[in-house]
Amino acid sequence: MPKVLTIGSATMDVFVECDEANIVSVCTKDKNKEFMSYPYGSKIDISKFASNVGGGGVNTACNLAHLGFDTSAIFKIGDDVYSAGILKYFEDKKVKLDNIIQDKNTSTGFSIILVSFQGDRTVLAHRGANAEIREEEINFDAIKDAAFIYVAPLNGESNKVLEPIVDYARKCGTMICFNAGTTSIKRGFKHIQKILKSAHIVVMNKEEAMMTTGIQVRPDTKTEKFSKEIIHRDIKKMLETLKVMEYQAVVITDGGNGAYAYDGQKYFYCPTYPSEVVSTLGAGDAFASTFCGALQRTNIDIGRSLMYASVNSSSVVSAFGATEGLLTFEEIEAKLAASPDYTYLEG
Repeated sequence: MPKVLTIGSATMDVFVECDEANIVSVCTKDKNKEFMSYPYGSKIDISKFASNVGGGGVNTACNLAHLGFDTSAIFKIGDDVYSAGILKYFEDKKVKLDNIIQDKNTSTGFSIILVSFQGDRTVLAHRGANAEIREEEINFDAIKDAAFIYVAPLNGESNKVLEPIVDYARKCGTMICFNAGTTSIKRGFKHIQKILKSAHIVVMNKEEAMMTTGIQVRPDTKTEKFSKEIIHRDIKKMLETLKVMEYQAVVITDGGNGAYAYDGQKYFYCPTYPSEVVSTLGAGDAFASTFCGALQRTNIDIGRSLMYASVNSSSVVSAFGATEGLLTFEEIEAKLAASPDYTYLEG
């Protein structure tokens, strides 16, 4: 299998689920928002607790290695109890760690994941070392040697290495899969457009796509029933805006509603593959990296690759952990063969 390199974050994740959590929905004329809430000023018992290693760089590296790619990773950690846990976690993973960065003067990333009774989550994140990657710490030879690189969200000061990474990859002819983070998005569309012009595959969730493009997905009204469209016209507009180069494939994920893609000629919609939802953490990483890998597997069949990604993502959400439940290509294909009615649509 081809060599791939992932660049992103590594964290120690603590999962907390409380039965007393509430989901509050707020709807206005232009948008819907949901909030997780707890009784203010109360001491609340935890119903479920677990810890695991995560982060975009870790999750995608583990997935691509599990799919069979020759995988190495670049991420930054400190020299503390959490970094020791992360390094131990990789002992039985087929991921090369020659290019990771360890700095005893900083702390390893740490997250608290609040899981709702619906399986969705809110993340409280301490970026730590993940926000402190410097250009001189990157092994650029690893980028040159890879068939493709998967760039997970880079936050804080680490975002400054994004342009040098994609510029170098483009010059070397290395394919770039780009999953934008909030730091890049908040710097504005003109900034992120520079990165988009170098990326062959762009993946964002709907909220990130709305932030990037400034386009809001309008709810149904008395006179306009957008929900009857295969792909909401505002999502089509977002896909068109994000596709800034002819050779790109652009994907927008929409949680339990499925995912959408655009290649400049066709629009694709893929529903979620049915599964029990335990936790959605890591689902986006599994989806995006599986899609990138599946394009290699399917000879750039976008619709089929969306299906591969949805199957793997659905397996991840059925387990309590960002990399639990990951499937191989063979296992994905077996599930698809057993579900002949499951397919994508063009619209």
